[in-house]
Amino acid sequence: MAELGNPQNTIAVLQKYQFHFQKKFGQNFLIDPHVLEKIVEAAGITKQDFVLEIGPGIGTMTQYLCENARAVAAVEIDRNLIPILEDTLSSYENVILINEDILKVDIAALAQEQNGGHPIKVVANLPYYITTPIIMGLFESQVPIDSITVMVQKEVADRMQQGPGSKEYGALSLAVQYYARPEIVANVPPNCFMPRPNVGSAVIRLTRHEKPPVEAADEKLMFSIIRASFNQRRKTLANGLHNSGVIPLSKEQIEESIRELGYPVNIRGEALSLAEFAALSDILRRKITAL
Repeated sequence: MAELGNPQNTIAVLQKYQFHFQKKFGQNFLIDPHVLEKIVEAAGITKQDFVLEIGPGIGTMTQYLCENARAVAAVEIDRNLIPILEDTLSSYENVILINEDILKVDIAALAQEQNGGHPIKVVANLPYYITTPIIMGLFESQVPIDSITVMVQKEVADRMQQGPGSKEYGALSLAVQYYARPEIVANVPPNCFMPRPNVGSAVIRLTRHEKPPVEAADEKLMFSIIRASFNQRRKTLANGLHNSGVIPLSKEQIEESIRELGYPVNIRGEALSLAEFAALSDILRRKITAL
């Protein structure tokens, strides 16, 4: 089977099937063998691994994954790509093709069936418009995951690893860092894709924490507070929380909680670390419970 990392072979496959890129699926196919090798290497794929690939496209990275993993489940939403994948992956017996929206797949059942419930590795070249829902969905669903190695928009990758005080720091940074350790492993210029995107990309590896680095008595409340703090970035933390409607406390009680945390009442959400958000959510929870 022709190696699809080679742009000429990719063009030949697209022409053979008269495939047209669909904007609604955010399709940009990777055509750089070095980047493909880097992704597989960063994901640490071995012959013991069951890999979930999201958005295989025409199977470019899938070929590399099949060579290195025990088994691969490739989930592709675009049914026009299924006959192409059946062709480009015909020489591999260790791949399962699933024509479905990844947000609707029961990944826990798949991991149980294909990997005995052991942690799986996720690899993806994600459509940029849906990056956050997919990554957060994987983490929040309690699916056993070892790591997620994904190609995302460069600025999203930067945001995932930012700390307090920077303007890129936000709800996504905190959510990702609660579940995993983020590390950018490669920056990828637009000319590595077909068609070329308008933005730079990056490969980021999110290594799942065995247990979260902070403990909050009510994880759901903590994330509600985090989202409310960044929904109105220009506002103070107290105003953001008070306006959000998620905290059934008076503005005075919210300000009192922020002082209890050790901060002045005019502090903004972007100054707080993950540990401080956990502590603040515990203080607020205590006051809410006392109502």
